[in-house]
Amino acid sequence: MNKRIIDDRGIVIFNGDETLSLLEGRELEIVNVVQRAYEVHARGESMLPHSTFLRFPDAEQNRIIALPAYLGDNFRVAGMKWISSFPDNLESGMERASAVVILNSMDTGRPQAVIEGSVISATRTAASAALAAHWLHDGPAPLIGIIGCGRISFELVRFLLATLKDIESVLVFDKDVAKAEQFKDRCCTLSRRLTIDIAPNVAMLLAECSITAVATTATTPHILNLPAVPRRRTILNVSLRDFSPEVILSNDNIVDDIDHVCRAQTSLHLAELSTGTRDFIRGSIGDVLLGREPARSVEHETTIFSPFGLGILDIALAGYVFQQGVERGLGTIVEPFFPAPWTERVKGELRKHA
Repeated sequence: MNKRIIDDRGIVIFNGDETLSLLEGRELEIVNVVQRAYEVHARGESMLPHSTFLRFPDAEQNRIIALPAYLGDNFRVAGMKWISSFPDNLESGMERASAVVILNSMDTGRPQAVIEGSVISATRTAASAALAAHWLHDGPAPLIGIIGCGRISFELVRFLLATLKDIESVLVFDKDVAKAEQFKDRCCTLSRRLTIDIAPNVAMLLAECSITAVATTATTPHILNLPAVPRRRTILNVSLRDFSPEVILSNDNIVDDIDHVCRAQTSLHLAELSTGTRDFIRGSIGDVLLGREPARSVEHETTIFSPFGLGILDIALAGYVFQQGVERGLGTIVEPFFPAPWTERVKGELRKHA
């Protein structure tokens, strides 16, 4: 691939299959990309405006979100993820979420790549949760729990298996039993040594599992309390809206970004509204990675990691895809994509009339 064309008047497009091919089987590399992105963000070498939610008065369940971001240091990448969530797509056999990531040249500001973004979004979500589990959990976790049996949860299992080597069993729950059965069958393809069972309810799963990942489509809290456990427990609160404010306030809380996670009616936002403070959040995962905060609280047995899902992760991973794709000659170049400079077009018109 000719990078000069991309930087001049062209743009490169990576479709979903190409993006998948550049990410599959590279779980530990991807977790490392996510870790470095969090560290750069925690050092203040990023720009991260709030996500913008586009909602629809006649279809409140649907939304499209814009996540712009800039990440400095060795990344030096800027762009935006534009991601939609239309839950009814599932009934038509389509994915709930679809997305593109646009990367801009840091030399000219021009868009230089358009990358299929749903793969990147699911991958970075799972990688960030697995990274948090690796750093925050204290002790072995032979049994992990999964609440919600969708695509994100499947990616979570894949990344947790790559980062936590002592996993032996997975306990899953979904309110749709048939969906849980399908999920169980799919997870069996990830590892022959893995035992996978379906939990009868959420309470049993939360009581049995040392690490639990929650990735549902819930819009309001439905988990109102946590069963007591005689050991350290880590909860990956990926879908953000499942737990009541009381659960959040009663446990140790680590997030990806305090300002971002306390909005859009997340469980932490509701906890802030009920108390008028954010003091219940101990710190960010970046603080933990940089040694500013300990991995565990001495006051709580349960640590909840709540990632809002930062645009810096999308563009960091998109930058990885772009770099790998260029080196492998993948992608489709549209050239020219941008029009000729207006001064040249004017000169052309002048010559026509000369």
